[in-house]
Amino acid sequence: MDKLESIYAFTQVVREGSFAAAARKMNLGRSAVNKMVIALENELKIQLLHRSTRKVTLTPTGLAFYEKSVQILADLEEAELSVSQLHGEPKGLLRINAPMTFGTMYVAPLVAKFMALHSQVEVQLTLEDRFVDAIAEGYDLLIRIAQPMASASLISQPLCQTKLLLCASPEYLARSGMPETPGDLKNHNCLLYGYFSTGSQWRLLNQGGEEIVSVSGSFCSNNGEALAIAVAQGLGIALLPQFIVQPYLEAGKMQVILPDYCLRELTVSMVYPVNRHLATKVKLFTEFLKTHYRK
Repeated sequence: MDKLESIYAFTQVVREGSFAAAARKMNLGRSAVNKMVIALENELKIQLLHRSTRKVTLTPTGLAFYEKSVQILADLEEAELSVSQLHGEPKGLLRINAPMTFGTMYVAPLVAKFMALHSQVEVQLTLEDRFVDAIAEGYDLLIRIAQPMASASLISQPLCQTKLLLCASPEYLARSGMPETPGDLKNHNCLLYGYFSTGSQWRLLNQGGEEIVSVSGSFCSNNGEALAIAVAQGLGIALLPQFIVQPYLEAGKMQVILPDYCLRELTVSMVYPVNRHLATKVKLFTEFLKTHYRK
């Protein structure tokens, strides 16, 4: 039991990013958490963490041990549920990571509805657009708008599709002219999304095939909503998901350009570590999301 408590303390330090934050999470003193992790390192005869005054980071051996520890704790939680009277009813902390705008608009409202149905679930929802390592960072579930990376340690399920649209404001088009062909985009201020895998190359399709255009512009952001605001204010042209630009289109603040060209669709996927698929809270939440998006 002492070793299990030490393993749990170690995973909390990694998840929370510091001994102090982990101690607050566990309602213990910082020194008590530190002693448990040191005892674990001494017993294993390995260093699990690099410590500094600002933060702690995993050693390579610590990362491997952390991934196994998270799996052990998840399996233990599921084993407890399987023999309890609460089997089938989710409980505990569900850690979710989703893109900023999509998470705000579509994930957060569903989290609130899910929690209303399952009162014993706590949710930690983190919204950010960067690449996230679900295993290393201890997440139960990721929502991602991209082609998921192939991994034997992750399960990916499609949730829905979203279109990409080329948009500009009426003011910008009145000032700079309407592009008639993809090649015309080279002469326009094209605003770039920092996390596109194709970088500054936009792929446009029509009946004649695919046309790849290298574009450039004065503004780049890693957040789609920031790009949408810049487009709406007349800064330039951007390639953005429909769920972001739809309110601007309806309000007349943007319009679609090159409508005869078909842009690729993006898949919104649920991604979670292999060992999480048996956890009741993950199973029920993913089914809850799929049911909503089938409507």
